[in-house]
Amino acid sequence: MALQVELIPTGEIIRVVHPHRPCKLALGSDGVRVTMESALTARDRVGVQDFVLLENFTSEAAFIENLRRRFRENLIYTYIGPVLVSVNPYRDLQIYSRQHMERYRGVSFYEVPPHLFAVADTVYRALRTERRDQAVMISGESGAGKTEATKRLLQFYAETCPAPERGGAVRDQLLQSNPVLEAFGNAKTLRNDNSSRFGKYMDVQFDFKGAPVGGHILSYLLEKSRVVHQNHGERNFHVFYQLLEGGEEETLRRLGLERNAQSYLYLVKGQCAKVSSINDKSDWKVVRKALSVIDFTEDEVEDLLSIVASVLHLGNIHFAADEESNAQVTTENQLKYLTRLLGVEGSTLREDLTHRKIIAKGEELLSPLNLEQAAYARDALAKAVYSRTFTWLVEKINRSLASKDAESPSWRSTTVLGLLDIYGFEVFQHNSFEQFCINYCNEKLQQLFIELTLKSEQEEYEAEGIAWEPVQYFNNKIICDLVEEKFKGIISILDEECLRPGEATDLTFLEKLEDTVKLHPHFLTHKLADQRTRKSLGRGEFRLLHYAGEVTYSVTGFLDKNNDLLFRNLKETMCSSKNPIMSQCFDRSELSDKKRPETVATQFKMSLLQLVEILKSKEPAYIRCIKPNDAKQPGRFDEVLIRHQVKYLGLMENLRVRRAGFAYRRKYEAFLQRYKSLCPDTWPTWAGRPQDGVAVLVRHLNYKPEEYKMGRTKIFIRFPKTLFATEDALEVRRQSLATKIQASWRGFHWQQKFLRVKRSAICIQSWWRGTLGRRRAAKRKWAAQTIRRLIRGFILRHAPRCPENAFFLDHVRTSFLLTLRRQLPRNVLDTSWPTPPPALREASELLRDLCMKNMVWKYCRSISPEWKQQLQQKAVASEIFKGKKDNYPQSVPRLFISTRLGTDEISPRVLQALGSEPIQYAVPVVKYDRKGYRPRSRQLLLTPSAVVIVEDAKVKQRIDYANLTGISVSSLSDSLFVLHVQREDNKQKGDVVLQSDHVIETLTKTALSADRVNNININQGSITFAGGPGRDGIIDFTPGSELLITKAKNGHLAVVAPRLNSR
Repeated sequence: MALQVELIPTGEIIRVVHPHRPCKLALGSDGVRVTMESALTARDRVGVQDFVLLENFTSEAAFIENLRRRFRENLIYTYIGPVLVSVNPYRDLQIYSRQHMERYRGVSFYEVPPHLFAVADTVYRALRTERRDQAVMISGESGAGKTEATKRLLQFYAETCPAPERGGAVRDQLLQSNPVLEAFGNAKTLRNDNSSRFGKYMDVQFDFKGAPVGGHILSYLLEKSRVVHQNHGERNFHVFYQLLEGGEEETLRRLGLERNAQSYLYLVKGQCAKVSSINDKSDWKVVRKALSVIDFTEDEVEDLLSIVASVLHLGNIHFAADEESNAQVTTENQLKYLTRLLGVEGSTLREDLTHRKIIAKGEELLSPLNLEQAAYARDALAKAVYSRTFTWLVEKINRSLASKDAESPSWRSTTVLGLLDIYGFEVFQHNSFEQFCINYCNEKLQQLFIELTLKSEQEEYEAEGIAWEPVQYFNNKIICDLVEEKFKGIISILDEECLRPGEATDLTFLEKLEDTVKLHPHFLTHKLADQRTRKSLGRGEFRLLHYAGEVTYSVTGFLDKNNDLLFRNLKETMCSSKNPIMSQCFDRSELSDKKRPETVATQFKMSLLQLVEILKSKEPAYIRCIKPNDAKQPGRFDEVLIRHQVKYLGLMENLRVRRAGFAYRRKYEAFLQRYKSLCPDTWPTWAGRPQDGVAVLVRHLNYKPEEYKMGRTKIFIRFPKTLFATEDALEVRRQSLATKIQASWRGFHWQQKFLRVKRSAICIQSWWRGTLGRRRAAKRKWAAQTIRRLIRGFILRHAPRCPENAFFLDHVRTSFLLTLRRQLPRNVLDTSWPTPPPALREASELLRDLCMKNMVWKYCRSISPEWKQQLQQKAVASEIFKGKKDNYPQSVPRLFISTRLGTDEISPRVLQALGSEPIQYAVPVVKYDRKGYRPRSRQLLLTPSAVVIVEDAKVKQRIDYANLTGISVSSLSDSLFVLHVQREDNKQKGDVVLQSDHVIETLTKTALSADRVNNININQGSITFAGGPGRDGIIDFTPGSELLITKAKNGHLAVVAPRLNSR
């Protein structure tokens, strides 16, 4: 029996136990799963599963080549120590099933190949066992799979965690919050058909049993500019298209919407309303179901849809200039819908869209807006309505996810698992305020990431008693300070420029930056650059040297986007809205608050600092997502794009930090269990402490002191080549061990099989012998009894039937009937019949009669009409000629033919003379003259009414059947016959003497046609016939050796015929 293994898509090696049964994880002798090191022997094909084990860890090319090898084998997950690197495969690899969840559940991190579920399970077990809050940080470019990873993590926890006391409500709400947030916060971009246009941090609260009991979501920097503008090939947020495609007719009619997305200005700017990979109609059904799961009432859904529809109607508000170039609303119908949907006064809204309220010296003044300003006010209102509604939506979901059980532990007494789905580092051809905020966020997270990674490394070294060696790495605090430092940072300068009186513009902001931070080594502008660098820098741009590389930002729009200004009168109108959601989004306290609201950059900075504090309070886990190509094609690996992402995700920096000390570390128990077979002293078992066993093992393997360190609970190996050499030696050792194990197993297996077969054979033999003996004894007993009864019956066979002879008599009757069944006659000519016993003679005769009748009946049923006619003619011939004419026996085996002449052999003139009379039979004959007895060739034709004698084309004589008095023929073997006619018939010349080679056939058919069967005379010696009026002729027949017909001297016709049959 050979050991069968298989490599599954996760890179895990499994053992096939039976070809027709499910596969199991390959186990060792003590049931330990095959560890991650199992794949190292195949590293030339599938790469290494942990980048830390790369020999050339400083080479970016080696890093990308390892990614390529694994991606080619559909192995999309790889570790950098505890960090998981994920490459989007753009297809379903079937690695997220319930079976995979169970495979990774409750297993040590390095005991199984890299997988998202391994990270999820490790985080969850740390949360349960250590009672410390955890956080999973997911980052990457748009389209790299961040949102999908978040979904899979939530799916893992929903499937594997214990059910809470509230049932599955919280679990369902956690899962169903995703489609709602995706509908309102995701959109189709050039890079991703389902791109998250906001950052999301979700806390999942677990009780002491490990069951999810609540949750909380924080959102960051929604891209609200997308509401009013989309680049070519991109779409607005999903919810607009879902509502138009999937909404009911009545709902759309109430909201004043049409199904055609081309009718709305905010949906056509990207010229991409339809996307083949997105089914808006079915997605809308999912969103509607999800809204009910997360405790939305029907009224709240209606109010929410009214706001979504109002944004579309806002986009269709158009303006025209009057004589004074002031803007006027020209679309009254859209204004009516907005008035009803937002619950505001129509006249007030019209005025607010075309005027701006200014407070000067305590007085309120309305300043009319031109066309450009009115369009800005309209778009600003649309962005404010949508972004505030999104914020309200997140708060509503948080209220739904909050723990509702009053008796449950408070938030602080439970453990929390955070999921951070945040945008990755972005570098476009045109980078603006949004990219600046996103990249600042990534700088902060990278700073936190390096800090926490070094901290965890240092803590592990200290816990194991190994000296910590300082790690050289790039500290990006200098870049973070450049952005966020008070008074001197870019955000502070931007806010100051937004707040200062006077005419502040984007260019004055840039000038202020140049004056303030011109000496910073990571900041550069066109003015500060040298002659060569100025060619790549515009006058309205500045460049920051981030940890991931240089990014050039255009200052155009920085001030407007940072201010995010909404005119006061529009705020006042929205505060008076009768739509319940709108009234919550626009609080009246904003109007009374004289303090200027914080800018967007400051709000983002404060929320980011808050997020960093949240993450610092938790144990982090990291997932770095990579997009393999921009075309979203499976199997395509774009090296340039991936190198770009590896750089901007800081993966090489992370690897250098991780490899600054020891590349590989394992618990003594795991290391000894895997490699103990390489040392005779530790194989097959080690009785002492695992630490001592590992020390013996590494001495046997000739590890050099600089290659490893022994910690308190782990062994640390510095170089991957040391581990690879050990793994290769293990592979060689396994081959010899496998041979020995197989030989031992085969011997044991076949010995056990032989013993089982032997025991079975002995058991079967004894049973079969007993069975055969009992059968023979029973057979002998039955035979003796049968013989006795037969002998007793034979003695009394002539006595009346009694119990003593009944068996014998029945046996005799049965034997006769069985013999009769075997010897029944085969046909009607078979006259054989078995001799019956005396008691069955009468029955035998009856059976014989029945058998004959049955055979006759079967024979009659089987014959055809033609054969029946043949038999009838043969029967008539037998009746006439049998035993009377010598040549009759020769005619019996010959079949009678329907005619001896075809129609082509009969003259047409004869046929014409016969008219419609059919010819029943025709035969060539020889006619003998009445006077000289000269032979002449003629044709004899039988019609339904007469016998016709024909000579060539002339009818010589016609004898009606009524005038035919008889037919005479001799008893010898000659073929002459005489047709006798009435003497009174003047038309006839006399009787006709004919000769036919088929005399028996001809006479039989003539007799049947003329109905003269009883008028055929068979004469012996001579025949007298009428030769003419008053004159008779005589034919003398004598036997002889051969046939001879001549005229005798006495004037008679002498016929000599041989005797063929003695009668």
